[in-house]
Amino acid sequence: MGIQVAVAGASGYAGGELLRLLAGHPELDLAVATAHQQAGAPLASVHPHLAGYADRVLAPTEPEALTGADLVFLALPHGESAALAARLPATTKVVDLGADHRLADAAAWDRYYGGPHAGTWTYGLPELPGQRSAIAASARVAATGCYAVAVALALAPLLAAGVAEAEDVVVVAASGTSGAGRGLKPHLLGSEVMGDLSPYKVGTHQHVPEIKQATGARSLSFTPVLAPMPRGILATVTARPAGPAATPASVRQVLADAYQDEPFVRLLPEGAWPHTGATLGANSCLLQATVDTDSGRIIVVSALDNLVKGAAGQAVQCANLMLGLAETAGLTADGVAP
Repeated sequence: MGIQVAVAGASGYAGGELLRLLAGHPELDLAVATAHQQAGAPLASVHPHLAGYADRVLAPTEPEALTGADLVFLALPHGESAALAARLPATTKVVDLGADHRLADAAAWDRYYGGPHAGTWTYGLPELPGQRSAIAASARVAATGCYAVAVALALAPLLAAGVAEAEDVVVVAASGTSGAGRGLKPHLLGSEVMGDLSPYKVGTHQHVPEIKQATGARSLSFTPVLAPMPRGILATVTARPAGPAATPASVRQVLADAYQDEPFVRLLPEGAWPHTGATLGANSCLLQATVDTDSGRIIVVSALDNLVKGAAGQAVQCANLMLGLAETAGLTADGVAP
């Protein structure tokens, strides 16, 4: 019998992706999967693509159903994780895919989410300096937001190296509809989304303080765009160079040095640009960088699967570290095509 894990919120998109990854994990066994409205339903009726769990039934999301697990994944809507986590034994390791414990600044939480701040857990992005060891030593980890992963991996090394300015960072990022969750929303109906691109939460998106916290950016303009696809994020990050010497080669070298030993972050060959289809189903982030010949601004483009590296895969990566397993266990950097 392997290490026992539980998934709370298993009926959602991120929860379903967690189940898919756990089904192929060599060390982790699913003890229980829970839901709210779908409690009592067969998993096969909620996630028909998960043949290995067809005989499972979703349990109610209650602490009693989760306490027997060695590690619990919380794939709940923002604002719902903290109360449940507080009722779990202190010995139970927890990875929260929601936003409840990501921010260190209570004022930023109130401004972007509202309500009381639940406290700060270890931030779950292993590729940031020092975070891998911090995650491994932690019992409670806050997994990253999907946009935040795409932007932080593109930007953080450049700010840390002093190549880019921390002021006046501009991000435009397109995301597939699964990033909005599985709840029924009229603006996410297929007939509304197909053939259309639409910005949303312009200048007010809740991932702004998380991105600033993770990267060290001091001012950030962020425009998210809903794209007519189920999965994927393509983020274009631009920043002013910190000095006149920034060149495409020097910017690429900073990223190459930062990620040369990382299993899930890949700087593409010069001239090749990331696209979301190449990351489908993979726990990978693809990067490319250059310097704009007219404005002189640094441009980094990143692509990832918002449900894997942006959510469930990142959570499994953190869980592996917390449990002393190989960080890559149950994960792949290879996408699915066509």
